[in-house]
Amino acid sequence: MIDTEKKRILIIDPNIPERTVMAAFLKSENLYIETGRGLVDAVKKIRGSCFDCLIMDVELPEMKGYEAVSILKSIDPTIKIIMTTKKNTKNLEAKVREQDIFFYFIKSFVKEELKLAINNAFRK
Repeated sequence: MIDTEKKRILIIDPNIPERTVMAAFLKSENLYIETGRGLVDAVKKIRGSCFDCLIMDVELPEMKGYEAVSILKSIDPTIKIIMTTKKNTKNLEAKVREQDIFFYFIKSFVKEELKLAINNAFRK
């Protein structure tokens, strides 16, 4: 069970079905969830509120998610970022891991791994 004391998560994913499923899964853990489509939504929501964790897909409409990390960290340097992708490559993983992210989640893995990463992000 995820430690849920006032924990707020922002999910940024351009894929509506994936974003919706992930949000429903995390809401079932009694977390506060907000969602958005891309970088513009992420910037607006992070400027307007405080989030403990950002789950963001690599494929954003405006740019690659790993390119957006520095922009988002300039707004909130303490936010824990979990970067997600549906298809991983060695090159992509290298680019993602160069960024200041907390965890890299490949969507084909089980959701329990994502839950564990979120729990760890809340503890740090």
